[in-house]
Amino acid sequence: MSNPNFPQNLDIRPSLPSGDAPESDIFDYTHQQEAIRVFGIAGKVWKAAYALNSYIRPPTGCVFDPPLFLEPDARKLRVIELGSGTGIVAATMATLLHRTRDIMFVTDLPEVCPLLEQNLQAQLYAGGGPILVRPLSWGNSQHAVKIAEELLELSQDAPHLTHILCSDLVYFPELLAPLLRSCIQLSSPPFVAVPSDVELIISYKIRSLAKETPFWAAFGLWFEFAPVLVQKTTSGLEEAAPWQRFGASLEDPTFVFVARRREQSFTWDVPPSDEDLMYGITAAGTPSPKGDDTFETLLLMSLDGP
Repeated sequence: MSNPNFPQNLDIRPSLPSGDAPESDIFDYTHQQEAIRVFGIAGKVWKAAYALNSYIRPPTGCVFDPPLFLEPDARKLRVIELGSGTGIVAATMATLLHRTRDIMFVTDLPEVCPLLEQNLQAQLYAGGGPILVRPLSWGNSQHAVKIAEELLELSQDAPHLTHILCSDLVYFPELLAPLLRSCIQLSSPPFVAVPSDVELIISYKIRSLAKETPFWAAFGLWFEFAPVLVQKTTSGLEEAAPWQRFGASLEDPTFVFVARRREQSFTWDVPPSDEDLMYGITAAGTPSPKGDDTFETLLLMSLDGP
């Protein structure tokens, strides 16, 4: 695939949020239409981004388990987003960041960074949180190393990531191994200390289980992950609404997962071959093929109801 943002027979249209909350004009239908023309797939706001934004800034009357941040959260937040695309998630995240304390790296292919700089201009140069747009092609170790060096230079007292954000990135089979490789690298030293408490937040909309399930089978070998739950809050004497999986009530099958590295995985070698990585070679410290069934189990559980 020469340019993943312009696959053959590309035919996509802008999206609109399913809720009542309006998005910024920067991400509206007209702006997306122009961005798609210039940047292809990266110019569209994909549906799972709206779900992740709701998790970052909960709508009135909703409580999430686990919450993104514990209150009060006095940590120096060090956030990186993979495949940021239009920057809609970064724009939401920036509203929660402390301007002089926190740092967020917003990343995508080098040719997409101009779109991010354009859309995040307010956060880059005005009142938002500290946003840094940087190139990071999935699986590109050199791109990642440059970010690690910059993070250390900017913040020697807190050089480790606290959050990794991924919004609607599981789609093309050719990109699944590079995506997993970047997730592993960003959750390994020098980006984290060992043991690590960095959280990987992934919003995901199902499109083709046959093509996408192999990613989760490989991902689950390296990461423990579980879906975010949501509860509608009530007032007065009303009975509390039951907890349900966040995304279960959406029109499209959508998940938001919170993941953490398996502690033992820090001792495993990461195979240089993408095929070996997807087949679980070296995971669990053994050379045999293997896979994790967490995702399939969650799918079976979701069949029983929301």
